[in-house]
Order: sequence, then structure tokens, then C-alpha cells
Amino acid sequence: MNIYDLVIKNAQIADPENQKIFHGNLAVENGKIASITSENIRGRKEIDAKSCIVCPGFIDIHAHIDGNMSYGELSLVQGITTTVGGNCGGGPTNLNKFFETQNKNGFPINQLQFIGHSFSLRYKVGIDNPYINATKTQIGEMKKLLEKEFANGAVGLSFGLEYAPGSSFEEVIALSKLASQYKKLISIHTRLKAPDDLESLKEAVKISEITGALVQVSHLVYQYGEGVMTEALGILDKARKNGVNIWADSGMYTSFATGITTSVFDEDHIKKFGWKFSDLYIASGKLKGKCLTKKLYDKMRQNDEDAVIICYTGVEEEIYEALLRDYVVLSSDTGPSPTGDIGEGHPQNCGTFPRFFKKMVREKKYLSLIDAIKKCTLIPANILGLKNKGRLSAGCDGDLVIFDIDTIEDKSDFLGKGRPDAYPNGVHYVIVNGHVVAEYGKIKKDILPGRAIKMN
Repeated sequence: MNIYDLVIKNAQIADPENQKIFHGNLAVENGKIASITSENIRGRKEIDAKSCIVCPGFIDIHAHIDGNMSYGELSLVQGITTTVGGNCGGGPTNLNKFFETQNKNGFPINQLQFIGHSFSLRYKVGIDNPYINATKTQIGEMKKLLEKEFANGAVGLSFGLEYAPGSSFEEVIALSKLASQYKKLISIHTRLKAPDDLESLKEAVKISEITGALVQVSHLVYQYGEGVMTEALGILDKARKNGVNIWADSGMYTSFATGITTSVFDEDHIKKFGWKFSDLYIASGKLKGKCLTKKLYDKMRQNDEDAVIICYTGVEEEIYEALLRDYVVLSSDTGPSPTGDIGEGHPQNCGTFPRFFKKMVREKKYLSLIDAIKKCTLIPANILGLKNKGRLSAGCDGDLVIFDIDTIEDKSDFLGKGRPDAYPNGVHYVIVNGHVVAEYGKIKKDILPGRAIKMN
């Protein structure tokens, strides 16, 4: 009898590719799935799953971890084994250096990276004003930088158009055509100008129509969850019916978080959206726990204070409406606090994936368990072009999560109500590339098997 590196016994094995859940045992050898069987198998390390669910590790298609160890751990304890950074137009631009550093030092989970336009590439070519467009020369420079980073292994190009409202359609299309040429994914935080602005979503559709690129619309509920989700989904439904290769992701919260110094919190933008200062909550730094006032807002903006602000907004039912579409996958939008304190910021950083299973499967019964798992594993793997992740078959990567569908739940909460970094319940084991990295909420700090993955 073979003795494998790791054997998981007595499991409810959830296979999203074949749409089935069955009782069995699973073996991992050399970081890969080696066997799935009903027969008795032996391992150097054995885990009794106690009839809990074993499925591929969750893939978080939209986050901002970008190598931050502490926030990688907050993802890990949710069952996330692969995260995608460089979203919303930000993130590192020297990916060779990023990949080399991450793989030398190790990381709890796997990482893919976009190259960001709206902060990163624009800054690299000398544009520090979000309200101006790039010149033809600057567009040419951005294209050269982008081409280099595609060759270095970027998974795609990300736009944060709401953060750089001056970006011309010409510069967006020029870079998107290059992404299409290299068969790279485009992630778009849309150019939202008002709570009912659907033209911004039509622009994302148009980018895919013109270039043929695969487009992923970022955090759909944060963009269109203030009363226009039905109309937004109608636009995406129609585009997909017409053959447009467009997808979307969404989180489990209506309230979003971003930096106070960004254009999203420019005073004119706040007025257009009808937000009151009392809707804007300081979630990091020395003033955390307070709602903004006009006086505080002016002071923080004038001093260029880098603080996370949570905007309390949105309609909860629109979260579920979005995530019921087959083409909308789950994402956390996890992002580090400027201070580095994991006890600050948004509860999405630690609660998104458990909350999804608790709310949409167990409580509301909007999704079957296997469909929910598929939305967190196989579908994002296919969007990203990850052939060895998000599925359970021999030879696939040993990225696995063992969880109890009866007890899985988020425990993180907004400051003032609880801790944004409180670990979830019900996630028993998280296994990355064949290594057990988290066990019943305890992280094995000396085990860092995650890889920074080049997509060439």
C-alpha cells in the first residue's frame, strides 16, 4: 500500500467540476492531489475530516494583499488559498522583483498579480493628477511598461477608473487592446459618477466588445448596489447573450472601504452620491471609531492623512441578487490598513467567504452547497486560466479547505460592534500546495508554501 504525504479520511468530497459531493478519502503527494478513493489509504500525516466538506481551496479574484503577510493570513483563515492582487489600478509594477521576493521569503497562500493602470502605471509615467488624461507619449510609455510586465507574468491589467476620472477612453482602449493581444484578463473598477450611473458599466462592456478581451467587473455590489442592481445585471445579461466575454465579482457587504485621499471621497463626489459625513466612518489611524464631520474631513484631507474610510451605504438584498448570477464570483476586496494594524479596516478582510456560505447556503438557501463552492473555486480558476486549481482530480494542486457547513460563519465586524480581524468559525483546515497551514483557526507561522504565480 502507498503511504502518501497527507491523507484526508472520512470526508464529504465536493467536486465542483463534476457537480457532486460524495463520501471518500483524498491523498496528497508532493504538493499535488494523488488519489481520491473510497478505499482505505495511508498517509504520513492523516486528518479525520469527520464527515465535513473537503473542496478545492477558495480563490479570491479581487483583493489588495500585494505581499502583505498579515492580510495574507486573514485570507488564509477564511479558506482562501489563492489571492489576486494589483486590483483597482494599483499594486506593484516591478513584478519580477515582486515574484522573486515573495518566492524567496515564502507566503501563506498563492498570489497572482494584475498590473494597475489608474494609480501605478499613470504614476510611473508622471501623472499624479487623477483628473487629467494621459498624453499620446504617456500612453506609449504605459504600453511599453505594460508589455514588459505581461511578459514578466502579470495575470492581466486592472483599471480603477473611479480613482482616475480623467483617464481618457483612448488611453483605456489602447492598454486594453494590448491586454487582448496578450490574452490577458482586464479587471475594471468602473468609472462610477453617481449611484445610478449605468453608463460606467456600459463602458466596461464596450471595452470587451471593442478589444475582444476577457473583462471582470470589480465588486459589483459596491458599484451598483444602491438600488440599480437589477438594471446593472440586465446590462451584463444582454452583453453575455450577445457573446461578450464579461464576468463580475462581488463581496458580501454593502458598505465599502477606501482611502480618504482618493477621488472617491472628493467633496463633489460625496455630494453627487448624496452621502452625509455621518455615513463616513474612520476605520484606521488615531481617529478610528469616529464618524466624519465637515471639520474632521477638511483637516484630514488638508493634512493628506492616509486613513481608511468606510462608507455605510447600499441595499443588502442586492448582494444576493448579484451573487445568484452564474457569471458573478465571490471576492473580498481585502486591503491592508495604512498603519498595518489588522484590527482596523473592514470586516471583509476576515469574514467574506464564511459569511457567503452562512448567508447564501445555510440561512437563505439561495444556492446549493456545490454551486456555492463552484463560485469560489472552479469558476474563478477558469476566468484566471488556472488549470490546476479550483478542481479536485489527480495531478491538481494540493490547495484544499476542510469546513463544516453547519457551523461556518464570519465573526469579524465593524469597529464599535466587534473586531474586523476576528477569525471565522467552522473552517477546520486550510492546506496550501500540500501543506497544512491553518488548523482550527491556528496558523502555522513557520509554514509558508504559497507561491507567487507567473502567468505566461
